[in-house]
Amino acid sequence: MATTTVSDFIIDRLHEWGVRRVFGYPGDGINGVFGALQRAKGKIEFVQARHEEMAAFMASAHARFTGELGVCIATSGPGAAHLLTGLYDARLDHMPVLAIAGQQARAALGAHYQQELDLVSMFKDVAGAYVQQPSVPGQVRHVVDRAVRIALSRCTVTAMVLPNDLQELEYEAPARKHGTAHSGVGYAAPEVVPRKADLARAADVLNAGNRVAILVGAGAMHATDEVIAVAQRLHAGVAKALLGKAAVPDDIPWVTGSIGLLGTKPTDEMMNACDTLLMVGSGFPYSEFLPKEGDARAVQIDIDAGMLSVRYPMEVSLVGDSAATLRALLPLLEQKNATSWRNRIVHANERWQRVLEERAHAATGGKVNPQRVVTELSPRLPDDAIVTSDSGSCANWYARDLKIRRGMMCSLSGGLASMGAAVPYAIAAKFAHPGRPVIALVGDGAMQMNNMAELVTVAKYWKQWDSARWICCVFNNEDLNQVTWEQRVMQGDPKFEASQDIPNVPYHRFAELIGLTGIYVDDAEKLGEAWEQALATVRPVVIEVKTDPEVPPLPPHVTIDQARHFARALMEGDPSEGSVISNTARQVMASVIPGKKS
Repeated sequence: MATTTVSDFIIDRLHEWGVRRVFGYPGDGINGVFGALQRAKGKIEFVQARHEEMAAFMASAHARFTGELGVCIATSGPGAAHLLTGLYDARLDHMPVLAIAGQQARAALGAHYQQELDLVSMFKDVAGAYVQQPSVPGQVRHVVDRAVRIALSRCTVTAMVLPNDLQELEYEAPARKHGTAHSGVGYAAPEVVPRKADLARAADVLNAGNRVAILVGAGAMHATDEVIAVAQRLHAGVAKALLGKAAVPDDIPWVTGSIGLLGTKPTDEMMNACDTLLMVGSGFPYSEFLPKEGDARAVQIDIDAGMLSVRYPMEVSLVGDSAATLRALLPLLEQKNATSWRNRIVHANERWQRVLEERAHAATGGKVNPQRVVTELSPRLPDDAIVTSDSGSCANWYARDLKIRRGMMCSLSGGLASMGAAVPYAIAAKFAHPGRPVIALVGDGAMQMNNMAELVTVAKYWKQWDSARWICCVFNNEDLNQVTWEQRVMQGDPKFEASQDIPNVPYHRFAELIGLTGIYVDDAEKLGEAWEQALATVRPVVIEVKTDPEVPPLPPHVTIDQARHFARALMEGDPSEGSVISNTARQVMASVIPGKKS
């Protein structure tokens, strides 16, 4: 009978926990586990990313698109270090992810050995809930079990560091004696509901309000029906933090869309005019976009008590599962007849949709208006589509112009707001849901940083997917655009070409070189045709759109300071001053540029 190694046990134990897919990159420090993966003959699928950071992003995305544990694996030293950005993405967005990293042999530790890093210390922040480096075979069982259970129960990142010689040892169960631990497999999430007295206090606050606004985040993703029912009972409007974009459909007239700098004007107006705020499952960080402190009474629901009353002083803070808590709260809420408030929200939303349409169709002097890229996609999205977005200016159009219908999924790097997440997210989404169409919206900066390489991953695996509908749309504007606009509007500095200009790369031709389909668009009138072609193509597609970098990603309202900074940037000689002024004028901002005419 073949010997069961520690690595064999780890793979079998992860399989018992329900793990069916691991994302990573090999190396000699983790060879024992890879040998066990091979011997397991497909019990757990291994997905080879091009870089460990991308593997960690994929694990984060697997968790957010399935609700399951995401697992990534890397070798010792640099491989383990490369995982960190993707792991921080998971941690800040409260995603359950387990990182498995190799380490040098136990006898060499402390000897300044090649690729020897203090990985437990390195992972201590990102995986602070649980990071362990077992030293004997009998310890491995409880390390695996606790790492998985803690990640799932706390929706966080955990890590196991495995010395390479330990991986190859014969597995031994923990002895039945003092000083050992005997763990088991299994975790079922509880249904957490606040006490009746606390629900009653929350209901009193909500019943007393005349103008109720609801803000939902990722914690409300499985509470769509409950959010709608409560909103109808309170005649409230519903706004969405970016990670909660798919929590409530956008085709409901009183859903005002995103909040914040990437938000909508109806959301901004609702937050400034409401007298009561209900926040559900959201850690939205920017308090300046919430009601002014003291202007609204507030109730918050969150499963994590540490996230309560940190953005706005809540009168009632409820620890609980969003769906279960809203169901328990609903019978205590009085049916409101706040017709004027609801109508105000609906009419503001209708006006805003017309503004968005006009902005998207505004001429830009030759290049494609980037906003229109998404407005042309939105009505063409299949009902079961999954959309990912990168950070940067493309996230503005994703936030405002992409209309999510019930049944769709979407996400981006929220808490970390990292560049480079969209393509690995889209790859993980396709592995998790191989029959669904997946679309990634990516800026050219992120493509050049690390996402072009992951197109090779798509080329490697796409033929095994049930459906080949996988699309990467690249906004090619030769500019690190979001930061350029932040320099102008936040700092009052003109565009710094040395830091902001990036090379023009033929992304669609790169796609063709590696066996994918490439589509190039430099005419806004051909965008609809391009999207339809891509959605009908029998292999993955890269759509490269030559977009105008001088279309401003306008916030929902422009402050006096922002207007002054913008004016100063122009007066100091922005290299794109002419097109900036004309495009900004077209985007309804000319009135705040002193002394300039469109």
